[in-house]
Amino acid sequence: MENRTDKIAIGYTSLLTVIVFLAFFLAKIYNKIDWSWWWVFSPLWIPICIAILFFILYILIIVSIK
Repeated sequence: MENRTDKIAIGYTSLLTVIVFLAFFLAKIYNKIDWSWWWVFSPLWIPICIAILFFILYILIIVSIK
């Protein structure tokens, strides 16, 4: 069961992700960086990809145990 500190840590992690994305986005819009849009949006899609990877590994481990 999650306690209060776990929820706060998740909230700060989500906030950090949004802040980094906004910084990259604004830098791209104002031509301060010359990155691909894939890298500008990376703070949003990389954590999702990591979560999916862990979920797949979890499922594979559960299936291999049975």
